[in-house]
This record gives sequence, structure tokens and C-alpha cells, in this order.
Amino acid sequence: MQTTPKGIHIYGNLRAEDDYTHELGPEENFNESVYFNFFDPSQNRGGFVRMGNRANEGYAEMTVIVWNPDGSAIFNYDKPAISHNDAWSAGGLNIEIVAPAELVHTVFDGSAVHLSDPKEMADPGKAFKNNPHENLRIDLQHEAVGPMYGHIGDPDDGNQFARAHTEQHSRVSGTIAVGDASPIAFNGWGLRDHSWGPRYWQATPSYRWITGNFSDDLGMIVRTNNEGKGGGLFHEGQKLVRITETTLTTEYEPGTNYHTALKAELKLEDGRTRLLEGKVMGYIPLRNRRKGAKTHVGEGMTAYTLDGEHIGYGLSEYLDQPD
Repeated sequence: MQTTPKGIHIYGNLRAEDDYTHELGPEENFNESVYFNFFDPSQNRGGFVRMGNRANEGYAEMTVIVWNPDGSAIFNYDKPAISHNDAWSAGGLNIEIVAPAELVHTVFDGSAVHLSDPKEMADPGKAFKNNPHENLRIDLQHEAVGPMYGHIGDPDDGNQFARAHTEQHSRVSGTIAVGDASPIAFNGWGLRDHSWGPRYWQATPSYRWITGNFSDDLGMIVRTNNEGKGGGLFHEGQKLVRITETTLTTEYEPGTNYHTALKAELKLEDGRTRLLEGKVMGYIPLRNRRKGAKTHVGEGMTAYTLDGEHIGYGLSEYLDQPD
């Protein structure tokens, strides 16, 4: 285990320098992506930014979303042209690694669609055409409050989804501005993740990825399959506590695969059992299409209660393949 100058622990076979981009691999589908979610519990506002560099295919995948307190959302997705993997900077989104494993600055400045009902994104063409567009500016600092952890897998392991991967919980501050309105101060928490290697969104059958923060010293990641079985971890300060067994149940909007609430019983490696309950406050259905396959990725801004007393916010992401 390494420790950064600010005392942030780094677990696994990682270095702080892995926060930066890596040498572009030879695979056609080589992807290097960074993702930052952020939630301000004082105003029921949150969202995420993501950029995945696919330089061998000549483009990046760029997504930004901000959910408003009324459940509406400001959203954009783009595939701007890129020719290298030297930085994450395209389509109006810029990611700056200020201090590896400690501090990152994210800025988006560009047009986005204002969705009164984000579920309209089930048909992106109509949603972008039939809703107003306005400028969105996100300017946020992501300061580590928990350890950086993850793994770098074997290049020959055949993994086509997340061969190398890091995650870390952060305190998030800055401003968000929509249209001509004055910037809104933002203060909360979030989770960041970074992956590099071959990536096909169709390479994993399904997952539920549930992330949240309750304070500087308490955050979680729960991972399961579509049957609700899996694991995850909590960060308690700079300590990681593994979730050895998860039983997740989910409520869906009738007739859809749009999740609305969840409940998970979490058994920890130290013998404790914790109960997590979540209610989706804002939801958007997204998709990834490749060679005729259409992967569903449901994103929910979620309010959590842990053990009946800890209140937090985060994102619940449900991925399923068409079959």
C-alpha cells in the first residue's frame, strides 16, 4: 500500500501516477475513461460527467448530466473526434489531474438539452429535437476523502470491459450554471472511476453498480448481477471494509426496467450486517449501441438510508443487455 503526500492510501497494484492517461493500446476498442459523479444533499441536486477516449476508433464518448431538484435534467451526449490519448479534453469537457490520487478539476462548458422528463431519453432523437437547449457550465473540484483502490489486470486475461480500473470517493465543490442564470454553489460528495484497456459495453451480461457517500469518512460501492447477488466495499476513513455478500431487491416502474427503489442486505468481512435502502430521485434511461446491439444503462440519482440512521446520496446504475 502506498500513501500520497496528503495521507491518501492507495490499495492494490496501483500507483498515484495511474490517475493520468496511459499509452494507447493496440486494440481497436482500446478505451480510457474517467467518470465523476457528484451530489449535493442540501439541495437535492447532482449528476455526473464521463469521457471515454477511443482514439483508435477516432472519437471519444462524452456524457454530462445534472439533475435538478424537481427531477428535470440538463443532459448532453456527444462523440467528438479525437486522434490521441494524451488527455481527456473534447466536446466541451475537460478533465485536469491537479494532484494524482488527491485532486481533480472537471469543467464542462457547452450546449445541453433541458429535459422536463428525462425518461424521454429512451428515444434520443426525439428528446434532443423536441426539448429546449441551453448552455451548461460545470466547474467542480473533486478532492479525495477515501483511498484509491482497484486493480490492473493481466493483458492476456481476455477482459473486454474493465481490465484496469480505479475508484475513489471525493468531496466535491464548485459551481453549476444553466443558461443566463447565476452560478449555483455546489458542495457535496461523489465517486470517481477510471478504466483503461479494451472496452465493449456488450461484454458484460448485466450489473447493478450502487455508489453513495454519507460523510467524508463513510462511502460505499455495491456491485451485483441482475439477480441481486454480489459484493462491494465501504470506505471508513482510509480503511476499506469488504462486503462479502449482498442480497439486493429492486422495485421497478410497472412495465419497464426503470428502477425506482432498492433494498440491500450487506454482510461485511468483519462480521457486521448493514441494511441499505435507496429511493431514486431522478432517473434517465441511456443506451450504448454497437453493431446492432443496444445495451440499456439506467442511471438513477438516489437518496440512501444506511442502517436506518445515515442519510446519503449517490448513483445507482443498472446495465442490461437486450437478451
